[in-house]
Amino acid sequence: MRTGSRHAFSHTASLPESATIKNGILSLQRSSPLIPIFLIVVVDVLGLAIILPLLPFYAEKLGASPTTVGLLVSTYAVCQLIAGPLLGRMSDQVGRKRLLLVSQVGTFIGFIVLAYAQTLWVVFLARIIDGVTAGNLSLAQAYISDVTKPEERTKAFGLIGIAFGIGFLIGPALAGLLSGYGYQYPIFAAAALSATSVFTTWRLLPSVNTASPDAAKDRRLSLLDWGNYVRYFRQPGLAPLLWQFAAFIFGFSAFMSGFALFAERRFTWDGQPFGPKQVGLVYAYFGFLAIILQGGLLGRLSKRFGDRMLVKAGFVTAIAGFAGLGFSYTVPQLLLASTFCSFGTGALRPALTSLITQHAGRSEQGSVLGLTQSLMSIAQIVAPFVAGLMIDHSMLTTWAMIGVVTSVIGLAIKSGATDLSLHKV
Repeated sequence: MRTGSRHAFSHTASLPESATIKNGILSLQRSSPLIPIFLIVVVDVLGLAIILPLLPFYAEKLGASPTTVGLLVSTYAVCQLIAGPLLGRMSDQVGRKRLLLVSQVGTFIGFIVLAYAQTLWVVFLARIIDGVTAGNLSLAQAYISDVTKPEERTKAFGLIGIAFGIGFLIGPALAGLLSGYGYQYPIFAAAALSATSVFTTWRLLPSVNTASPDAAKDRRLSLLDWGNYVRYFRQPGLAPLLWQFAAFIFGFSAFMSGFALFAERRFTWDGQPFGPKQVGLVYAYFGFLAIILQGGLLGRLSKRFGDRMLVKAGFVTAIAGFAGLGFSYTVPQLLLASTFCSFGTGALRPALTSLITQHAGRSEQGSVLGLTQSLMSIAQIVAPFVAGLMIDHSMLTTWAMIGVVTSVIGLAIKSGATDLSLHKV
């Protein structure tokens, strides 16, 4: 490997600079299509991770209550519910790359509008723009499904977990640092990262063929075509996984949308309530733990125990984490509970996503992952509003119990799905 690298360097060193850059891009594309998609998701998540701890405080500064902050998240999710299945359907037909570019450009525009918001309605407008083009994650997951074998997908989807880890390690800390100069600065940083993601997708991501001989016979999901949604929920192997994913994502959405407001009201630092900086550092801790879990540990656990066992372990650990969070009153208690929450949610997302894609046909990957995006959107419509309402009424411990209840439900769902990750196809 090293010899090849030295040879490649000596060869490109004699080329003009533009030819060297072009050859480097082509080499990166050929080495593994997962490398470009990993870089793209990292940059996207960095932008998200900058906005996430900042947005509740940004909205509160403009006069929003916790309930209004919840509605702000819900508005984005309503738009995402409309756009998610459509993007998945279109990506099956015209390719992942084109739709991913559309989604990323929408995110960039949304960030720019948000940065110049002076009133709450403009903040809502910014989130609507981002929401109607949202689909970066589901399109990236569909792309991974296109280029990996079933038995390799948990490890491959773990790349998204690593990307989230890196994003949440750097992004929230950056948001906390930049917010000291004004809330606009972190948003401009997120917009710059979004523009970088567009360029990375355009230049680095290889196009893949998603068509299949039976593609013309497949009906793709749309928002109003509920019959096709019901069809997936009737499949014995797939249906329990979808219900478990719905339970997981509801609790996770309540946690992520309400954590900043919860921490602001429950914890202090140097005698002052938690602000963007402190919340950002906690999110950075989440990211650090996610890198450890998904940087190699998750793949080994999947091979040894299987995805079904990972799902069970994830729900059990999430129950402990959310319960601990509800009864934590000091920063050390918060970090301990966060450790359990991070492992639980970090194991559940890739394991469930892998099992879901394994039980869907190749030509339906985009549609089924679009369905999971819709489930995420439904959870993100209801859960943030419920979380904001509880926090508005000082029901902080009850807010944390949402994650406990949904994790118990997810654990109780009986799945007859075969763990295909343990079998060669």
